[in-house]
Amino acid sequence: MKTYFTLILLTCSMSIVAQQPLDTIYANDQKNVALFFPNPIRQGITGASHFVFTYNREKEQYFGLLQAKPGTESNLLTVTNDGKVYSYILKYSNHLPELNYFINENECIGNERPTIKSVEEKKTIPDSYENRKPYIQRASAYLLKSSFKLIATKCKNGIKLQLQKMAYDTSEVYLVIEVKNKSGINFEIDYLNVYRTNGNKKRKASYQRLLQEVIYKHKMPDVIINGQSQRFIYVLPKFVLGDNEKLMLELKELKGSRKVILETML
Repeated sequence: MKTYFTLILLTCSMSIVAQQPLDTIYANDQKNVALFFPNPIRQGITGASHFVFTYNREKEQYFGLLQAKPGTESNLLTVTNDGKVYSYILKYSNHLPELNYFINENECIGNERPTIKSVEEKKTIPDSYENRKPYIQRASAYLLKSSFKLIATKCKNGIKLQLQKMAYDTSEVYLVIEVKNKSGINFEIDYLNVYRTNGNKKRKASYQRLLQEVIYKHKMPDVIINGQSQRFIYVLPKFVLGDNEKLMLELKELKGSRKVILETML
């Protein structure tokens, strides 16, 4: 399903704060360590499989539970529903200095997206890609008009999410995505995240998903009007999935509970 192409053409999305040393949270396999956040948890990821952070994925809640098995230290990255990002070092310990952590907003290390949305799509490209910006923009426009062979589709509550094409270039991978709305009401987009996943969801200790950086969004809409569809492009730094890895797209509604998750092995 992968398409490789070369185009001959004319010539972060996260607000950054000063990085401080991360606090350490200790856990073991005998007790649950509870983390209470100032806003409901939308996403939580540990860096190693012997640390497990569980939270309610169906209905957002303010707390999550941490357990660990013996192993090297790792980290926890958590995003709350207001876009604030929290990060901690994780260590296994037989003795737990605390069982409950009440986290303040001032522990936030940054925000998932800028406080003020830029109306110019070109500003989503990081400085490191600035010299390739014209090429990326032209390549995206070209791909948006090109034919495709459908890779994967997922429909839920009248919202259809499709991954129509993947195209690999020198240092980027382009995702051609389409969202169709037949739900009866407009669908405002909160976020569309891209992950690499590994493991079995039924075995929490072995399941991991890693959020991928998006360096450019071409024609990404804010809302999908009922009865309409919209195609757009996501551009990511080049990657290749491992033998047991899958690609996941997670589409979430703004100020609503509707969510569509598409997962494929390509």
